[in-house]
Amino acid sequence: MGKMVLISGGARSGKSRFAENLALDSGKSVVYLATAIAFDEGMKHRIELHRIERPGEWKTLEMHSGFSELRVKEEFESSELVLLDCMTLLISNQMLESELDFDTATMEDFDRLEDSIMSEIETLLEAVESSGKDIVVVSNEVGLGIVPDTRLGSAFRDISGRVNQYLAHVADEVYMVFLGIPSRLK
Repeated sequence: MGKMVLISGGARSGKSRFAENLALDSGKSVVYLATAIAFDEGMKHRIELHRIERPGEWKTLEMHSGFSELRVKEEFESSELVLLDCMTLLISNQMLESELDFDTATMEDFDRLEDSIMSEIETLLEAVESSGKDIVVVSNEVGLGIVPDTRLGSAFRDISGRVNQYLAHVADEVYMVFLGIPSRLK
């Protein structure tokens, strides 16, 4: 794999803009890996705004799973840098698609779900690594807010926190963005 950069921060902290600027400044051909699902009008609007703001020459793949198929996608193969925005949406989409009943699930159910999500992330990183591409990953910091009062919220926070720790460990560079200001942590 080329270089891996992780960018984290709270909601509306400026992390996506910072990630896009890093990708643009690299001078490399970019594939934007969009993980959002347009489930309501508000999300449709946000996705459209993001799409308009991206450079026209960037290719886009909308996916949050199925990364074993990345190597057969022309958009991926013809790019030099992958910008994934965002990891926490990837996680939440996979959690919701699991159809797990979070109110009655056992700890073993949660462990299997986390293992499944982590496996999908590792498949993504292996595809990037084996192709020698750089990757910039955007992920929300979810551990600084209130403690969730639902099992779904707690599971999301816990899985996201552990995924972020893993990504920070394997990343070459890690940034935290606060108030639109990036700070390099690693």
